[in-house]
Amino acid sequence: MKLSGSLVSRSHRALLLGIAAVSMMAAGSTAASAAAKCMKGDREAPYTIGWANIYSVPTWMKQTEGTISDEVDRLKEEGLVDELMITDAQGNAQTQIQQIQSMIDANVDAIVVIAGSSNALDRVISDACEKGIAIVNFDSLVNTDNVTAKINTDSSEWGSTAAQWMVDQLGGKGKIIVMNGPAGISVSDDRRKGAQPVLDANPGLEIITETNTEYNVAPAQEAMTSLLFANPEIDGVLSLGGALSAGSVLAFDRQGREQVPTTGENARQFLELWKEKGLSGWATMQPNWLGALSVYTAVQALEGKDVPAFVKVPLPVINDDNIDSYLERADQFPADGYIYSDYDQALFDKLLAQ
Repeated sequence: MKLSGSLVSRSHRALLLGIAAVSMMAAGSTAASAAAKCMKGDREAPYTIGWANIYSVPTWMKQTEGTISDEVDRLKEEGLVDELMITDAQGNAQTQIQQIQSMIDANVDAIVVIAGSSNALDRVISDACEKGIAIVNFDSLVNTDNVTAKINTDSSEWGSTAAQWMVDQLGGKGKIIVMNGPAGISVSDDRRKGAQPVLDANPGLEIITETNTEYNVAPAQEAMTSLLFANPEIDGVLSLGGALSAGSVLAFDRQGREQVPTTGENARQFLELWKEKGLSGWATMQPNWLGALSVYTAVQALEGKDVPAFVKVPLPVINDDNIDSYLERADQFPADGYIYSDYDQALFDKLLAQ
């Protein structure tokens, strides 16, 4: 039996269209399994997660690592994670680069990272992304966008809201000291940048001086003690970190100086001193569970889910109206730790759905 040319042509076209359709379906399947940035769709559970920490000494970091470990344990029970690899750069950005490179060489499936430098890590982070490793950067952020996701509160809003509270407390006039975290750390720098427009708009607030210390009570207290000797008149402390605030309050107290309006974070010691000293205070929170959310986000991306390039976590406000609700839970946290809010998978899903 001989087929006509037109029938052969139609049959050939149908075959080609069928192949094309199958190809498109396959491509669609690949795209679905590699929806997020850095993902290539060729990794399978259970995954190995790398936690590239810049330093582990501050209690905030220890608590954050605790939430990461807890989330990994939960995901292990679901068969999604096999191993957690942890490094500590001890505050050295170059060491952190080397440690991330070691994770790349080990072909981990995901890396969650707090950056020790906003720009020094860009190249190694981009290399990891190129190799199909999920990169989730939280808290202190890198400049490069070659990551799967960045997760943070709005540090600029943090600074501006704290500064505006100080303006309102002092009626726009007075001498203040600004306490910052380490210079070069994005979360510290961004808080300070956020405060500046408010300070510029209120020239009646005179900044006597500024400090840059680790987010620990001891160095903050030492720095403030020196400033108290040099400055007999201080009307307010614009502290842009919780342990910094506790250090300031302790320095004032031990020098017999009257406490002044002070901003800060949800550090347990600061909140307890605030209540004990009858302080005029304001605070917000950088949740430690940003670490757990980062692990969850990385696994979601590895599982083929499309995750946001940036996840903004809302900033709460702690003031005289609600400080007791935080202190009621204080015994659940280390004495030098941070009283952070509860979290669960439902909250994470809600944040990722933004």
